[in-house]
Amino acid sequence: MENTVKKYKRRIINPQKIFGAVLSYLILAAVAFIFFFPILWLVLASFSKQGDMYSFDGFFPTEYGFDSFVKLFTDTDTYNYPKWFLNTLLISSVSCVFGTFLTILTAYAMSRLKFKSRKHLMKLTLILGMFPSFMGMVAVYLLCTQLNLLNSHWGLILIYTGGAPMSYMVQKGFFDTIPYEIDECAMMHGANRFQIFMKINLPVATPMIVYSGLTSFAFPWSDIILPQMLLKNRDMWTVAVGLNNLTQQEFTRFAAGSIFIAVPIIILYFVLSKFMISGMSAGSVKG
Repeated sequence: MENTVKKYKRRIINPQKIFGAVLSYLILAAVAFIFFFPILWLVLASFSKQGDMYSFDGFFPTEYGFDSFVKLFTDTDTYNYPKWFLNTLLISSVSCVFGTFLTILTAYAMSRLKFKSRKHLMKLTLILGMFPSFMGMVAVYLLCTQLNLLNSHWGLILIYTGGAPMSYMVQKGFFDTIPYEIDECAMMHGANRFQIFMKINLPVATPMIVYSGLTSFAFPWSDIILPQMLLKNRDMWTVAVGLNNLTQQEFTRFAAGSIFIAVPIIILYFVLSKFMISGMSAGSVKG
């Protein structure tokens, strides 16, 4: 009888809990709308037939069409968007491959190898990571000048690749979750470090490789500071630099270019979201 009463009391609706839940959902919906509204406005603006933002009759366009997207890929005399897109794709892809490779190697070495001053080196990288990257822009520019890497895609690739291993802590946390006894067992059977890494640790680290690849690809894809500083030739620009140099009279083209450049990243994140979530959660278990 007492158990039945307890179950009945649990089923009684609590007005305070209902009010709290409704209030929470309303706040979340308001926050979601605040973040979604600019995106909606930019999407609608990309389909506008008016080129200038100030020619809109009200907040939203009055006439819609695909003229902005057609002009984006056909009118390339002054603003060569297809060329900028290919430049961005090249820089991001090559930086992704090399950056992921170096990040995984750095994380593996910091996790599995025991050497002198390893903890001091980890603390140093954490401290350096606290400083904004643009603080070193002057030094980067001078180095690129001395090495003849100005106005060169390979200069950007080398900078992105060299900076990628600085964010190795999540990957290191993933390798820390792999029992070290597996490595010792493989050594007892005659395997060396390279064989253990390639045949045991690396196949297990597939989610982390995908996560590292996406982060290494996404940053060069959207970065504007380094390309704006190092790329002087208009044909060498990336999409971010090119769109930033569009005039106010070309706002609809800017909106169309922004929407189109976001599509590959969105597709990648949706397709590889499973690996992203498992990689980040596993990497944050142990540091």
